[in-house]
Amino acid sequence: MTKVKESEAVLAINGGEPVRKAPLPWELPGAHWIGDEELELVGKVVKAQSPFRFYGLDSQQMVTKVEETFTKRWNRKHALGVSSGTAALRIALAAFNVGPGDEVLLPGYMWVSCIGAIVLQGAIPKLVDIDETFCMDPNDMAAKIGPKTKAVLVVNMSGAPGHIEKITKIAHEKGVKVLEDCAQACGSSQNGKPAGSHGDIAIFSFQLNKNITSGEGGLILCDDDTLYKRCVAIHDLGYARSNEGRLMPNDENFQMWGFGCRLNELAGAMLLAQLGKLDKITGAMRSAKWKIRRALEGTPGLEFRNIIDPEGDSGPFLITMYPSKEKCLEFTKALQAEGIKGPEGSLTCIPMSDWGMHWYYNNPSLVKKRSISADGFPWSHPANEFGKSISYEKGALPKCDELAERSAMLAIASTLSDKDVDDIIAAFKKVAAQVLA
Repeated sequence: MTKVKESEAVLAINGGEPVRKAPLPWELPGAHWIGDEELELVGKVVKAQSPFRFYGLDSQQMVTKVEETFTKRWNRKHALGVSSGTAALRIALAAFNVGPGDEVLLPGYMWVSCIGAIVLQGAIPKLVDIDETFCMDPNDMAAKIGPKTKAVLVVNMSGAPGHIEKITKIAHEKGVKVLEDCAQACGSSQNGKPAGSHGDIAIFSFQLNKNITSGEGGLILCDDDTLYKRCVAIHDLGYARSNEGRLMPNDENFQMWGFGCRLNELAGAMLLAQLGKLDKITGAMRSAKWKIRRALEGTPGLEFRNIIDPEGDSGPFLITMYPSKEKCLEFTKALQAEGIKGPEGSLTCIPMSDWGMHWYYNNPSLVKKRSISADGFPWSHPANEFGKSISYEKGALPKCDELAERSAMLAIASTLSDKDVDDIIAAFKKVAAQVLA
């Protein structure tokens, strides 16, 4: 039987036979790998009747072991487990003394938690454009650093760092702190250095969508002793703790207010087991993603995100770019019709214009400068008068807006089979032959 050429095949969206009918796996990397190891370690905590990290009947020290694993692997002096990546962001900014009168630079492609952490600290978010790495543009960042800039929140988006070394160098030369957000990039690296090695503080998230998961959870990395001690106090009740886990209110250096964001031992047990699988999880995603990408490279009309170090890509997303918004939408709809989609409710294959609050202008609380206090804080604070003229409306970041409209995203599950990968490649080629011809 003669094989029908891709350029002659009828697209499924036009009534042809789809490449596949079964949905692709859910895009939840670490969740697919939860098994006996997690059950065993969680069981130890339950049997010890000691789910609190600082003391208990028979503490299993799960959170401490997670922290020790991170400091060793990431070659950082201090690690602190916290309740979520969102909490980690705010704790880090508080440790930097960020507050009213300060601005924090962040990219227009990020997650709502990044903005919220800045606003809740009473500071003003200042948006920075991105480039084809889908991370912060260092040139736009350098141009926007000003006398009010207290910190730069650089986000390693969608599985891989952008120009992290250059950004860190520029910020430090200006005396500005760097907060490195690795929530979507745990296990990635660049030029041999793990994501999380560069910032004055680096944070991680272990929510269900992340490369490794404990359902909820986060972690802070840093090298500076004072920053670490501030983070410890702030993540707890505002004070240091003794070796026995008791609060120490008499140290004047650490008499503050705390957020109550401690990581518990059950989550710590989950994380410890997942950490042992991190390389396998990211290796599976990276291998599948780059097999797909390399099979499609050179396709006319199809571009790919700039990954500075492919070997360090953790692999959870394949980002493609198209000549126009219209071509992007047409291509993605045709791809979905070919069966390149996940189970009902998943976001496996979407135009990035549908990527919600990852884009600055889709955050109404930011665009409209909403507050959780009646007086409109932080924009109403006298020290933040400079922030009143800042607009967060669409159009503030031209490159970010352009990429959001003409790019699409394919989530790479950590359990893709060889057939799944082959079907994805076949579907892309089939659609490209007609939509991009």
